[in-house]
Amino acid sequence: MFMRAYTAVSAWSAEFKRRAVEEGGATAVEYALMVALIAVVIIAAVAFVGRGASNQFHSVGTCLNATTAC
Repeated sequence: MFMRAYTAVSAWSAEFKRRAVEEGGATAVEYALMVALIAVVIIAAVAFVGRGASNQFHSVGTCLNATTAC
């Protein structure tokens, strides 16, 4: 699984570099801004989902340790 992900990222990176050289500097900046924006969205989503999952696990753990029904 790791090797497949690494290969995909390597192929994407090579294609990105080829397009950056081929299409000029302004387009490369646009691609970089898109990648940065996508990264920010992914980080925010992971933080949000992670916080929600942590709260759920905490709630379930509390119920499992409780002597009464939750």
